[in-house]
Amino acid sequence: MNAAAPPPQPASIAELRLYVLQRFAALLEGQMRTQALSNAISQMVAGVQSDVMLNLRQTLAALEPIDMPEASRGPLLAGLEQALQRCRNLEAALPLLVQARQRRGADNRSDLLSILLRFDDTAQKLSGTLVQKDLLERQSAVLEQIILSHENVTQWKLFVQNILCSFQRIFPFQFFFIAFSEGHGLSLNLYYVGNPSAENKQLARERLTRQMLHELRLPSDSAVDIEEFEIEPMEPQKPIDDVEMITVAVPEIHNLNLAGLLGVAYASAHHPEPQEIAIIRSILAVMVMVVGSSKALGRTLSELEYYSTHDPLTGLHNRRYFGEMLDYEVGRSTRHRHEFSLLMLDLDDFKDVNDTWGHPCGDQVLRRIAECLLLETRKGDLTARLGGDEFILMLTETGAAGAQVAAEKLRERLKGISYTAPDGKGFHVTTSVGVVTFPHDADTVSDLMAGVDMGLYRAKAQGKDGVGTMQAVGAQVRHNRLTRDLVEKLRLALKEDRVRPFFQPIYSGSGELYAYETLARLHEPDGQTISAGAFIETIEKYGMGRELDRAVVGHALHALKQRMLAGKAPVKLFINLSVQELQGRGVVGYAEQLCAELQIPPSTLVFELLERDAIGDMTHTRSFLTTLREKGFLFALDDFGSGYNSFHYLRELSFDFVKIDGAFVSNILNSRIDHSLVRNLTHLCQDIGIQVVAEFVESEPLWQALRAMGMDYAQGYHLGVPTPHMP
Repeated sequence: MNAAAPPPQPASIAELRLYVLQRFAALLEGQMRTQALSNAISQMVAGVQSDVMLNLRQTLAALEPIDMPEASRGPLLAGLEQALQRCRNLEAALPLLVQARQRRGADNRSDLLSILLRFDDTAQKLSGTLVQKDLLERQSAVLEQIILSHENVTQWKLFVQNILCSFQRIFPFQFFFIAFSEGHGLSLNLYYVGNPSAENKQLARERLTRQMLHELRLPSDSAVDIEEFEIEPMEPQKPIDDVEMITVAVPEIHNLNLAGLLGVAYASAHHPEPQEIAIIRSILAVMVMVVGSSKALGRTLSELEYYSTHDPLTGLHNRRYFGEMLDYEVGRSTRHRHEFSLLMLDLDDFKDVNDTWGHPCGDQVLRRIAECLLLETRKGDLTARLGGDEFILMLTETGAAGAQVAAEKLRERLKGISYTAPDGKGFHVTTSVGVVTFPHDADTVSDLMAGVDMGLYRAKAQGKDGVGTMQAVGAQVRHNRLTRDLVEKLRLALKEDRVRPFFQPIYSGSGELYAYETLARLHEPDGQTISAGAFIETIEKYGMGRELDRAVVGHALHALKQRMLAGKAPVKLFINLSVQELQGRGVVGYAEQLCAELQIPPSTLVFELLERDAIGDMTHTRSFLTTLREKGFLFALDDFGSGYNSFHYLRELSFDFVKIDGAFVSNILNSRIDHSLVRNLTHLCQDIGIQVVAEFVESEPLWQALRAMGMDYAQGYHLGVPTPHMP
């Protein structure tokens, strides 16, 4: 037997509502019938049960007088009593069952009724808001065209025109408008459907201009910029003056100050349904996003383009633009054999202005400086702000003499400007100027910038408020580049572990080996060895002292451990530290850990610092010496006597060793003064418990003279040259 065909699907929300209500009504009717049938059955069961109980009682009563064997009477009576008891139980439970079924039936009917009412309410709401299928399809067709590509955003006016052609399929309108507040005026774009008459266009312009000025809160006499476009119509148009409008505001975009309205005008004879209004507003909202984003992006791009080449504070060109123009000018002047000059200006002690009166006052000074530079330079010259309080000028086709005159003129002019502080008092700012001329001082961009910077530095060094020139830029630039090359070479050598210690022996006055001093050496890939004197200043200047110290300490302690394992006599190890270690860079901690691992007593190590480094910061030096002693290490002050207050340091700081500056030691045979200084320094240190080491012992007579004056220890090429291995 074939199954019944399923009912047809409802074609509308009304049909669905009717179908569901009918089904709910049938369910309720079924519930009522089921309840009535249940009640009837319950009554019938109750009647039957009552009759059964009566019959059982009558049967029991009838059996009482009958004479029968007890073996038969007992089971018969017990069975009848058991049946009667079950009927009594059924009599007690049946009303409870009936009541429970009645409550369940009432609850089910209540739930069905509640669901029915809720569905009916939902269906009515859906019926009031449902948009027809074809309207949604037409809306989708319009929205599918709204793709925010770069081309559509940059050419948004044409993009809007294309969207409006499809928009007509949803809603017949007369014209569409876009209004923006631009500066102090109104920008109005009108899209007409068809080709209205000049009179109708004029009506649209006047009406929209008045309304948009009012809506955007612009003065009635504001400038108005109008652009007009036409769209091919799909049906005959109504008169322009008989229209109503739907408008949507452009949402405010943060920090962009962008105000605008979009709207569509339609003939008043056509009253759109609520569904149509909803669709129109949704499409307008999307178009608002397109137009607003395009407008905002266009404005942002313009600002980005401006600030990519200009300084936001002063309005001058920035470093990037100046670099491009300098590169161009070098090429142009090279081709035409022209001269040009650069002037770099730096405000003297400008930090004091910011610190004294605040950055707003400093910004005011920078803006005044920029205005003055623009007024004092020629039209073909270029003025830029490099950053901070540095400005730079490119004087085209200007030689050294002309640049010097211009620099002095600008310096005097800027010096004469009076500024007003927040407290009302006046102040002045002086300027230092560096000058370099192409091609005499330098002929490349990098050399020109380096040269003018050096000229500025020279002006600062000569007392500020002056003009500095650079006559030997090339040699200085080459020197700087060699230094930078050395820096990278040192970084690579440290990374590849090519910085190793050499060991120079230190002997006691009795001629016995007492210690070794570690001296850093750089091993080149070609086998060449470079002494520390060639790179130690670069190491300290560029902050690589910590890496150097760790490399030397590590290799030196392992070499000392190998010497100890070989059973040789114990010696001390003098290790030079960079001044950075005074700031607690961790090298001493690394040495402590390594000593523990290698089982080397910390008192074996004597850390050295140059006198000029140790006395540069007495607070850190005291803390450093305390840390050394807590860890068990010893300390030596190197180049002792080279400072003017050496005796003061002996009183303020406690050392284990001092190493007398070799400049004094090497000349004691030829100078009574040096001989007396070394002898007295030695005895003074010994009197206060400090042991003395003499450096630069280069001959036997010198060594004998030192021993004669009671020197504790000595080192030098006569006693032993530095070697890569510890003997």
